[in-house]
Amino acid sequence: MSKALSRIYVGLVYLFLYAPIAVLIIFSFNSSKSRNVWTGFTFDWYLKLFNNETIISSLFNTLLVAAVSSVVATVIGTAAAVGIHAMNKNLRAAVVNVTYLPVINPEIVTGVSLMLLFVFVGVKLGFTTLIIAHITFNVPYVILNVIPKLRQMDSHLYEAAQDLGCDPAKAFFRVVIPEIMPGIITGFLMAFTYSIDDFVISYFTSGPSSQTLPITIFSMTRKKVSPEINALSAIIFVIVLVILILMNIKDSNIYRKRIKKEAERI
Repeated sequence: MSKALSRIYVGLVYLFLYAPIAVLIIFSFNSSKSRNVWTGFTFDWYLKLFNNETIISSLFNTLLVAAVSSVVATVIGTAAAVGIHAMNKNLRAAVVNVTYLPVINPEIVTGVSLMLLFVFVGVKLGFTTLIIAHITFNVPYVILNVIPKLRQMDSHLYEAAQDLGCDPAKAFFRVVIPEIMPGIITGFLMAFTYSIDDFVISYFTSGPSSQTLPITIFSMTRKKVSPEINALSAIIFVIVLVILILMNIKDSNIYRKRIKKEAERI
């Protein structure tokens, strides 16, 4: 009985999570603009999507901002995590708590604050301010993903590498970085995802020529959302799904190799 209820519960959770996405994908092939009546199958909305300069331009802006901001945030966040990890216990706890503030802070507060800061220092809103804003809210996610990996790492490995002839920089890149690489990759993926998804902060810190895809979609909702957005959302969902499947396969293979090596040692 309990197993049946558990399966029903899990099924309902997946239904609520993925039913809307399934409907979106299905209606991206609908021949009419109707959002509740199926009139026939077509690829027209996918063809029109790639001819829509506004959407393609906004998508390019979104990917460009996400790529640049996530890479910079990953570098800064990793360096910050290493520095925080080297602090004494009390100071480290205080800095980590401060790092949590941007994560739990409402996005509208962050967006308005950054906009006022840019206006105060006389920086014109555009790509520069948008990328700086995305780096700002992405750095904490990288730090919070890298710090646990630094805690799990054996601190004596770095010292052993130096004893064997490595200079500090070489020991850091050959020993520390490989050990914390899973945290760095996770932080990068989270930063990239949040950057693509962000609307509120981008709305307050972008200029007329730096509109991202969420802002473009929001402006379209004032009239009527085109089925081209359904097609674009379906493409993004499939790409993300494929990436996640490949990452899971890779992690599974790595785990199997580790198990096999441990078994051979025994």
